[in-house]
Amino acid sequence: MKTLHTATAVIELGAGLALLCFPSATVVLLVGAPLEAAPALTVARVGGAGLLALGVACWLARGDTHSRAASGLIAAMSLYNVAAVAVLGFAGIGFGLHGLALWPAVVLHAVMTAWCFEWLRRRRSLAKNGI
Repeated sequence: MKTLHTATAVIELGAGLALLCFPSATVVLLVGAPLEAAPALTVARVGGAGLLALGVACWLARGDTHSRAASGLIAAMSLYNVAAVAVLGFAGIGFGLHGLALWPAVVLHAVMTAWCFEWLRRRRSLAKNGI
């Protein structure tokens, strides 16, 4: 779990800082179109703050492998990653958007989803066996 928390922390801290500091440029990399209106920039920065918070939570939890809170964080990361795959995938397929980082981001979130699900499956298996 430490590696999963650490990897998530690094990824989401980077993405969160990018959206907070350079929202339009970050969105261009993802979907190939800039954000120009103040409301869109504001919402992107709020999303960046959320990713930053997730990154900090994962960083602080990276040494905690046995608590329910650590498992809850992995479950929340699973939900986030599934949603990221769906939203970004739809942006590419449904809306025809195409930024340089769009499909690599979809693949990254799909891999992170699988990693989270596998960790939760193992955790559930260990709990059933009383470990």
